[in-house]
Amino acid sequence: MTTPTTRSTSTSPTPRQVWSHARGLLLALLVLVVAGIALAATRSGDQHGRLDPRSADRYGSRAVAELLKGRGVSVRVVTTLQAATSAAGPDATLLVAAPNALTPHQQSVFRAMTTDTGGRTVLLAAGPTSVGTLAPGVHAKSSAPVSTRAPQCSLPGARQAGDAETGGFRYTSDGLDTFACYPSDGLPSLLMLGQPASGDTVLLGSPDLLYNDRLDKQGNASLALQLLGSRPHLIWYLPSLSDPSAVDSAGGNGNDNSSVDGDSAEDERSFIDLIPSGWLWGTLQLALAAVLAAIWRARRLGPVVAERLPVAIRASESTEGRARLQRKANARDRAADALRNATRTRIAPLVGVSPLDAHSPATLLPAVSARHNPGDTGLHQLLFGSAPSDDTALVLLADQLDTLEREVRTS
Repeated sequence: MTTPTTRSTSTSPTPRQVWSHARGLLLALLVLVVAGIALAATRSGDQHGRLDPRSADRYGSRAVAELLKGRGVSVRVVTTLQAATSAAGPDATLLVAAPNALTPHQQSVFRAMTTDTGGRTVLLAAGPTSVGTLAPGVHAKSSAPVSTRAPQCSLPGARQAGDAETGGFRYTSDGLDTFACYPSDGLPSLLMLGQPASGDTVLLGSPDLLYNDRLDKQGNASLALQLLGSRPHLIWYLPSLSDPSAVDSAGGNGNDNSSVDGDSAEDERSFIDLIPSGWLWGTLQLALAAVLAAIWRARRLGPVVAERLPVAIRASESTEGRARLQRKANARDRAADALRNATRTRIAPLVGVSPLDAHSPATLLPAVSARHNPGDTGLHQLLFGSAPSDDTALVLLADQLDTLEREVRTS
């Protein structure tokens, strides 16, 4: 038997095919990256964050800061506890934009350092986690939606401003001298603690009236000026995660060591406690979506049902697709059986063997030997042998079968 020439054949995808399949995904990824960069570029600039007096976006507070500057009030932005407490004084209003973001240690230090300064402290949306320390004797209740409300109190600034958009947390006090304004269901959303000797504290249940897009509605601007413009200096405190005092739970300034030591255990929170609740809910929703997608795409139970294809598929495509599946499953035995069966079926009529005996070694091999090479002893291994040991042997088998069939046809 003539030794067949090995030909290089491969079922691996070509670089052109890989590019054709991947270019759509790469294009979508490129568009997403470009859109993200463009969005970040257009939203940069004057945006410094929510309730930031330097920000001109809808949730910034640059408008009220400019109005205060026009009335002669200086506005200074600070991001650390030390800077905020050191600037407190009888001629300053200290606004805390996010009191709930302060750690228990920071709350205790803030209260100790600002108590007896004679100035004004404004707490925006102070909730149950902060109001007990920052304003002792005051309790925060469930929040109410922000809407236009009447002052319904004797506070001069509120009466001058008239109706304003208030809401958020509502407050109660334990026998303190207070002005309770803009009530919702009987509880005020603006509470002023009157303490002439040590200054006053204002609790505003929602900061919405300080946003740029709300300042021009109702009496929001007037109320904001009355609350923040009573002193010549306004210290705008934006708590920051980079503040060293946020992680200094064991330290202290010597003013309230007992409260600091008592709060140190509360500062030891786990990583899960530091994750916002919205992320936890989002993760749960993604997990549920993944489970539903797995159920939707899972293998159906029951036997395989044969059905007619809706379109005609070229034989070469079908052969290539089946070859890829068999290669992925390392099914060299099945591939070799398919090649040998097809070869025996095609050469049987050429050597005078009926289709019924095409797969019988006793009938087919003598007939092929008579036409091909009577002394060849490798026909049995070629047509009825064992499975190839690797892909190279399988390709060699295909080439040998092809050569055998060509020689039988031409003999």
